[in-house]
Amino acid sequence: MRRLTLTPRPDWQAKAEAVGFVYHHTEGQAYWDEGAAYAFTLKQVEEDLEPAAAELHDLCLDLVDEAAASQELMERLAIPAAHRDFVAASWRAKQPSLYGRFDFGYDGVSEPKLYEYNADTPTSVFEAATFQWLWLEELIASGTLPANADQFNSLFEALRDRFKVLFPTGGFVHFAGEAEAVEDRQTVRFFEDLATQAGVEPKFVAMDAIGVNQEGQFVDPDGYLLQAAFKLYPWEHMLREPYAAHLQTADVRWIEPPWKAILSNKGVLPLLWARHPGHPNLLEAYFEGDPAASNLGPHHVRKPLFSREGANVEILGGPEHLREPVLDQGYGAEGAILQAYHPPPDFDGKRPVVGAWIVGAEPAGIGVREDDSVVTKNLARFVPHVIEA
Repeated sequence: MRRLTLTPRPDWQAKAEAVGFVYHHTEGQAYWDEGAAYAFTLKQVEEDLEPAAAELHDLCLDLVDEAAASQELMERLAIPAAHRDFVAASWRAKQPSLYGRFDFGYDGVSEPKLYEYNADTPTSVFEAATFQWLWLEELIASGTLPANADQFNSLFEALRDRFKVLFPTGGFVHFAGEAEAVEDRQTVRFFEDLATQAGVEPKFVAMDAIGVNQEGQFVDPDGYLLQAAFKLYPWEHMLREPYAAHLQTADVRWIEPPWKAILSNKGVLPLLWARHPGHPNLLEAYFEGDPAASNLGPHHVRKPLFSREGANVEILGGPEHLREPVLDQGYGAEGAILQAYHPPPDFDGKRPVVGAWIVGAEPAGIGVREDDSVVTKNLARFVPHVIEA
């Protein structure tokens, strides 16, 4: 694994906007960064990253099977009591999943280590599936990269084909998200396009525009019932919204399904460790307050169950210069976990985290986010990757 220094294409921004990647800057800072790229060997992909994602996916499904039958585990995962039967029933009904993303600390030498599983609403999917592949094709064509360069990236085709499996006869599907959040809206548009290619008729609805009719069913502003819906809105929020009382009776087929609420918080990390201690792809982790957490020593990481983009993550103990300030976005009321300190590798001060994508049950590619600190935050850059022959 190497970090390459490259010259950005002079017209990359126009090319990004031409394909809908309009959020290439965040708060005035470049989010897409093609001044660098991470180079992997085929062996690193096929023997480290791909099998780690596949095995962890299987372990996570085993955990869901156990948690769906356990009120105690549902409580540990902060799933509201009123909706635990709803979540469990979706698992018993084998409601299918679309996708997820494992975030790994990986240096190309040691085993990939799981930081967290983005099982419900993972973003960076459009740039991983589409724009970094277009980048690769153009750099090969220009001779900047060799003709035999490749990418671990079947994400676009895998997602499109997964929609064909989820909706084999096509049909009408709502696509819901936050209309005013540019990245979210463009990500949902990406899924709408994939669904269209799979024979599905999509219709966008803003999350805050979904209503409830007299029969307790969800409807869009035009009065159409939500019967099947992809939503880029997390279950931990949905289960706590005023409309949550109608989730069980509204009879909507949700993508992602409700059982993803079991996996979409960091409580799965200590649960996985308890069931598979010493697993080469797991970091030692415990729920906060567990006496066994003393095994971590004073230098470890505290993560709220529902934190996103590094918010409210703390590095405790250790040298002062490594302690991360809390990016306070109000997370933590539902509890926290403690995890072994395992910083991302250091490439000249840049810290990459490898996101490994799962579509259905199969690994489908990677995307790399890079930060200047050991905690990957909302301003972390997306850096493309290449497989060297």
